[in-house]
Amino acid sequence: MKSVRLSQDQVAAFHQDGYVICRDFFNSEEVEKLYTVAVGDDTISRNAYGVVDKSGRQSKMALWFTPGDDLYGLMTRSERMVQGVASLLGNSAPVCHFHSKLMMKEPKMGGAWEWHQDYGYWYKNQFLYPEQMISVMVAFNAATIENGCLQVIKGSHKLGRVEHGFAGEQVGADATMVENALKAGLELVHVELGAGDTLFFHSNILHRSDANLSDKPRWSFISAYNLQSNKPFNEKSTSCITPIDMVPDSALLEAGAVGMSDNGEFLSKETDVTLK
Repeated sequence: MKSVRLSQDQVAAFHQDGYVICRDFFNSEEVEKLYTVAVGDDTISRNAYGVVDKSGRQSKMALWFTPGDDLYGLMTRSERMVQGVASLLGNSAPVCHFHSKLMMKEPKMGGAWEWHQDYGYWYKNQFLYPEQMISVMVAFNAATIENGCLQVIKGSHKLGRVEHGFAGEQVGADATMVENALKAGLELVHVELGAGDTLFFHSNILHRSDANLSDKPRWSFISAYNLQSNKPFNEKSTSCITPIDMVPDSALLEAGAVGMSDNGEFLSKETDVTLK
């Protein structure tokens, strides 16, 4: 299999802009296999819950902590993902997996997500070092402006953590700070992705998405990673300080079409701190 690695220019772009897009990070065969399994995954369906935006529209998501030997776990643990994270975080400490989530924005009904920083949520878990955390989004379908693709404020990771409060069922960044960032000339970017394209983004970059008002679904997979040296003081799961058991990139296509097991360590809506 062709090696997929981040270049020095991509690493530099991440530190300058707070994000970097890696086109065709997963090939069409890999992402088709992942999406087909995800759509028919009964365990994911049973553990998914809806998050309502301010307009009343709802997006569904399923979130779990420990990556297994299912297809999602093999993707999260793949050499290209782990080495990509390591090259961007630039630390000798082992890379660990905090959590993964499958985001499901269905046609005509998938809701919006308010402006926020991932560390705006993770601060409550008392991780001390946001620069040792990162999120990686893999598009399972094309993500476009029409179906509510992610938007980022380029360079906003350099603002540090912004205060967060409630916006409907969601936790969102302080609206005045977001407005000021845009007034100051920071660029709003619509991150349009093809299936298999992958976005690495800083834990402090401001991002949001619109509702999916199109007739096409937008499913994406996000894995959050943490360095072992960044031990939280308010987190029950130990996945975030357990070094990842990395697998070869070829494992994804060599494995059977295996979805999540019922033994997965899922988060429920009742315990999701971002909804409280």
